[in-house]
Amino acid sequence: MASSLTKDSVTPGTPGSEKTFFGHPRGLATLFMTEMWERFSYYGMRALLPLYLVAPGGLHLSAATATAIYSVYVSLVYLLALPGGWFADRVLGPRKTVAVAGIIIMVGHLTLALPTSGTFFAGLGLVAIGSGLLKANISTMVGHLYNGPDDPRRDGGFTLFYIGINLGAFAAPLIIGTVGESVNWHLGFALAALGMALGLVQYLLGSRHLNARSSHVPTPLSAEEKTATLRKSAMWAAVAVVFYAIVGFSGHYTLNWLLVPITVAGLIIPIMVIGRIKRDKELDRVEQSRMSAYIWFFIAAAVFWMIYDQGGSTLSIFATTSAKNSILGWNFPVSWYQSVNPVMIMALAPVFAWLWLALNRRGKEPSTAVKFASGLLLIGASFFLFLAPLAIADGGHKAAAMWLVAIYFVQTVGELTVSPVGLSVTTKMAPTKYASQMMGVWFLAVTAGDATTALLSIAGVDLNKTGIVALEAALAAIAGVAVWMYRKKVKELMGDVH
Repeated sequence: MASSLTKDSVTPGTPGSEKTFFGHPRGLATLFMTEMWERFSYYGMRALLPLYLVAPGGLHLSAATATAIYSVYVSLVYLLALPGGWFADRVLGPRKTVAVAGIIIMVGHLTLALPTSGTFFAGLGLVAIGSGLLKANISTMVGHLYNGPDDPRRDGGFTLFYIGINLGAFAAPLIIGTVGESVNWHLGFALAALGMALGLVQYLLGSRHLNARSSHVPTPLSAEEKTATLRKSAMWAAVAVVFYAIVGFSGHYTLNWLLVPITVAGLIIPIMVIGRIKRDKELDRVEQSRMSAYIWFFIAAAVFWMIYDQGGSTLSIFATTSAKNSILGWNFPVSWYQSVNPVMIMALAPVFAWLWLALNRRGKEPSTAVKFASGLLLIGASFFLFLAPLAIADGGHKAAAMWLVAIYFVQTVGELTVSPVGLSVTTKMAPTKYASQMMGVWFLAVTAGDATTALLSIAGVDLNKTGIVALEAALAAIAGVAVWMYRKKVKELMGDVH
């Protein structure tokens, strides 16, 4: 990376340094590498997680239980992004919060690496907490590097940052997945800890290049607020400890005592947060109208992520027993399927960016509602496509690997019509009062989608059965048609937001 740093002859006074990173502030290199290594550790562990949960040499759980645990974990990561943002705003500031997050993530992966099942869920919890703290704040620090939203380098900077995410996500299953599946599960988790350690070291060494605003605590807690917050936190922690102690010592504890409360929270909290913002009397008529439109996008996104994130659980578990994991006679680990999406994202994202611009110049760019409808139809189509390998497996044969690759390809195209568009429209439609919180609200759509999957799995629904896959595909298609049919109404509610 050092070779890409050049003297800044265009924008003197770049925060933190006279050098640039591909023409961007030097601090972007620090955040790029931090996010790349954090995503390397996160996606590497995530690729191993469902496989370890069902493996005879792992926890040897049922497919339904493994899917529930996986979905609850992903749901929790995105749910914790909201308090993660609050913690930086009120307590430590983004820069210190990300450092603390890196340490917690590293310790979590090391805990997963311990060869005992008793510490496994504690490790998952630590990684989820750290990921929530980091996810909410590292993007904020990227924004701090630029001179406001009108800085012409800003969009390009976030594009570079997005490449870092996908580089880490691409390499992780190939390295961590191979070691975990072929050598030792816990060694794979240890490699995830090493990845986060490398990211943390370079973050601490390069953090001097970050903007001073990243060290600022925007709205620090007063002494009274700190006391009240600590008191409430201690009270709820004590309630949880006493409750689970009673359940445990009485002999009634099962894994569902842990999974069900988190799943229910993952469904209720997004509804409460959206409802609270919608009912806020301080929002003017235009902001209220935009929030009404935003609810459409939020529900559509929740349906999308419910199916999309099963690419790491339902599809992965299917591949362990029912797919020929080989191409042209060359066998590969199941976890490698998780590298298909990020490499396709890197290949197709520039194409989509060019396409939207080209259509915009001709006055033919689809509206946000049409893009969301397209994403829902595509994610539905991916599960209709999934019916083919399911039928092959039901016939006593193993499905070709290219069936799964084709499903991931369709899902990736759908992601590119929903995810970046959703991030953009969230920032545009956010009420002024909630400008800094709305990105966390967008992440809650992922929480709601994964919590729904978890609830189905906890109820004993086998998500690898033809009937339920067809039902989910039909649900996404119906939601897509509904958004398309009401696109004019949604556009009207959005007002001047395009």
